[in-house]
Amino acid sequence: MRRKIPSSAALLAFEAAARHGNFARAAAELALTEGAISRQIARLE
Repeated sequence: MRRKIPSSAALLAFEAAARHGNFARAAAELALTEGAISRQIARLE
């Protein structure tokens, strides 16, 4: 099975969430909603 390369947006969302330990702070940093952060990270799974 072929795997897709993750988008840079998804990787940035993951990195920010991991660094802050919090979706709300990651969302604020990236000017996104918490839901958008969650969806970006879900795409990495």
